[in-house]
Amino acid sequence: MDKILDQLNPAQKEAAQTIDGPLLILAGAGSGKTKTITARLAYLISLGIDPSSILTLTFTNKAAKEMRERALAMLNNPRHPPLLCTFHKFGLLFLKLYIDRLGRSNTFIIIDTEDKKRILKSFKPDLPVSLIASEISKYKNSLIEPEQAVADARLPNFKKISRIYERYQNYLYENNLVDFDDLLALTYKILDQDKRLCAQISQKYQYVMIDEFQDTNELQNMLVQKLCATHDNICVVGDDDQSIYGWRGANVKNILDFPKTFANTKIIKLEKNYRSTKKILEAANELISHNRNRLGKHLEATKEEGDAVRVLHFNDEQEEAMEIGRRIQKLIQKGINPSQIALLFRINALSRSIEEAFNRLGINFKLVGAIRFYERAEVKDIISYFRIITNPKDDFSLKRIINRPRRGIGKITYEKLSQAAHQKGIAIVEFISQSNEQELARLVGKKNAKTLVQFVKDLEHLRTVAQKEPYFFVEIFEERIGLKKYYHAMPDGTERIANIDEFYGLFRDHLKQNPQNSLEEFLAEISLQSDQDQIGGEAVNIMSVHASKGLEFEHLFVIGMEEGFFPLTGDGCDIEEERRLGYVAITRAKKGLSLSYVKNRFYKGRRTYLQRSRFLNEAGLCTGSVRIEKSVGFKKGDLVKHKIFGIGRVIGVSRAGKEYKLTINFGGRQRDILSSFVERV
Repeated sequence: MDKILDQLNPAQKEAAQTIDGPLLILAGAGSGKTKTITARLAYLISLGIDPSSILTLTFTNKAAKEMRERALAMLNNPRHPPLLCTFHKFGLLFLKLYIDRLGRSNTFIIIDTEDKKRILKSFKPDLPVSLIASEISKYKNSLIEPEQAVADARLPNFKKISRIYERYQNYLYENNLVDFDDLLALTYKILDQDKRLCAQISQKYQYVMIDEFQDTNELQNMLVQKLCATHDNICVVGDDDQSIYGWRGANVKNILDFPKTFANTKIIKLEKNYRSTKKILEAANELISHNRNRLGKHLEATKEEGDAVRVLHFNDEQEEAMEIGRRIQKLIQKGINPSQIALLFRINALSRSIEEAFNRLGINFKLVGAIRFYERAEVKDIISYFRIITNPKDDFSLKRIINRPRRGIGKITYEKLSQAAHQKGIAIVEFISQSNEQELARLVGKKNAKTLVQFVKDLEHLRTVAQKEPYFFVEIFEERIGLKKYYHAMPDGTERIANIDEFYGLFRDHLKQNPQNSLEEFLAEISLQSDQDQIGGEAVNIMSVHASKGLEFEHLFVIGMEEGFFPLTGDGCDIEEERRLGYVAITRAKKGLSLSYVKNRFYKGRRTYLQRSRFLNEAGLCTGSVRIEKSVGFKKGDLVKHKIFGIGRVIGVSRAGKEYKLTINFGGRQRDILSSFVERV
């Protein structure tokens, strides 16, 4: 064990040998976090501490597997290894032993996200299933029971969702099913109700370690406190500067307030960076220093000074994509493995120009953690509409969009139309246009007949617009079809609308460059892009900044460094979380880092002149005024508490003079409250 400890730097060694009491290991990017906590785990066991009394919780199975293997290798694989698993695996193990406390059988089956959506879809809701699933998940992670949700709901949609939540929970109970959120929510419920059992579990696990603590949500934080009900031997590891998952419930205050939650917390900072050159770390340190809500640390380079961080400026996204592609080609020609090169973006819509440029240049790439632009559902929807507008006989495309947005045209109705059209030897759209409304009503019902007649009229009108007034086609198409409104209601609506706007902008740009081209010719051109075959061999990585967390690359390019793209701006955006994303992006680079911005690009569907990102100034990479903004401290999805109205969820944020106005849903009743009158739960 001494040999292992000798390989640690002084801060890492101190962290590994701190045994008793609450410990916060503030681990900067590339600072040897995993090495430190696995050494600490091995050190505990080497002292003779019973391995079964040590519990280590992570967020991914990959992280748990890596830690387990490294720790056990230090100890020559002990006979009784400690429990090292994800939060949800711990919940599963716990429920298998104690779910009977809730009157349930431990023969329960776990359902995945698709199973959950299938169950909800069977209830035939008139709201998007993904929206309902997301809200039910929020209820569970906020420990709100169906009865309470129903009683508190005021707004019509929340009344519907709360009733569906009640029906869904009854279905799970009757069929002895458990969903992903239940693994933690039910575990917490049992520990909260049974104080004696809670004490037993806490006494069983005398030493608790939590990895990536900055990513915990409220429920996970509360569960950790239950596990430490009888002691304070808790070690949490994380980096408040890399808390980037607020949009999915992670609360950076859990790590910021840890010293308040557990008295006499010892804080050890791992600040020596073993990944990046000095120049890259200088930019990262400068950028993150502008955040106010942080515990504070300063990364120190252990590598050489390195090349200066490059700031690239281009006219538009096509020029940006092609020039970066050429630079990547030169790196590969110099012998750099393509897998050690990555390109990052803040929003997925920016990948389209990169994908097209790399295809033209013959650069093999893989899109990590995302779907290729032309394969995204919302983009495929628009393409299907455009195809049926240009070719009314395209039944394949019609099947995809006939009920998107929802028109009440279900599978049975579609099959009736298909059979009737087939008998006449014509396409479905032709069949509808040739039938009068009364004939259709006898086949599919009066309401559906009226809907279908109007639908075909809309398609015919859009066909005329595409031929005679192509420059107005997108606006009229959106007005008639309403795809953006349909996708806006979904949990990831903002991202989907950005992709729709990107596609609309692509069409407008195509018309400007090729004024004689038809809608059909535009579709032919993009089909060549979307059907491009992948080249074999090593690939350059293209991904969002979120997907890059935990990874590292020799050479890194970050595109879209403009206001509105990186950082995202506007109501509900948390500038401090955006800045943390910038910090994460920069610290992925080991040797070469290039940040690019353009003079103009498609922005919300139109070509717009953009401002350079404030982050380039804040990182000390460009001269100019640094924009300092007071962080609102609240964002969409946050749970807040008001002294009169109780607990609610933020559904909107806007500026109100020197303050911020929060639109809060208090159990279905919506109120606008100034941010200074509430606190985060």
